[in-house]
Amino acid sequence: MRLDRFVQINTAYSRQQVRLLLAQGQVRVAGKVVRDAEVRVDSFVRIELQEQLLQDTNAVYLMLNKPAGIVSATEHPEHQTVIDLLPEHLRAGVHYAGRLDLKTTGLMLLTNDGLWSRRVTQPETETAKVYLVTTKDKISSEVAEVFHRGIYFKYEDITTRPAELELISDYQCRLTLHEGRYHQVKRMFGYFDNEVTALHRESIGAIQLDPDLEPGEYRTLSTDEIVLF
Repeated sequence: MRLDRFVQINTAYSRQQVRLLLAQGQVRVAGKVVRDAEVRVDSFVRIELQEQLLQDTNAVYLMLNKPAGIVSATEHPEHQTVIDLLPEHLRAGVHYAGRLDLKTTGLMLLTNDGLWSRRVTQPETETAKVYLVTTKDKISSEVAEVFHRGIYFKYEDITTRPAELELISDYQCRLTLHEGRYHQVKRMFGYFDNEVTALHRESIGAIQLDPDLEPGEYRTLSTDEIVLF
């Protein structure tokens, strides 16, 4: 948003008055006087008018190791949510960038930056998501080829994008998806009448779950991780 517009909608001043205040050096952005009305400001920069603080919101970027039984939601009447796992001072405005099912564990990204979360989740980027999958029955030899070719879901009238499967054992594999449809992994294995008994997300794009994080624990993303999206 333009600086003059931001000041106008957050104060009682008219647009003309705001421009005068800017010219007088009464507005500071990130601690520095700014006189240019057309400067663009985002949600995470400190903005002051004279002695009045108009905005001071810190951007939050977290990775969380989601345990089973925790719901991907900001609030829920029955289950504990991923937001509930955070301390109070980090919860305001925070949402998840890509959900996991109730029983699914592993990497979740949490932020209060809506633009960043949209970059993480927008389908056009085809961001790779890697899952460790455990099944009830043996994984047949044809699964990898069929997953790579794509599976038709009649209900949505779509065919899944090519997925890569790396077999680890008879009952476990590492699966890479480039989309995130409803219960997709379970439905893909359901095509072979094979039940998924455990599902764990290991990475989203180049961000990998920190192996030092216990279930329910979180940490702040590094600058290098944040700029990956």
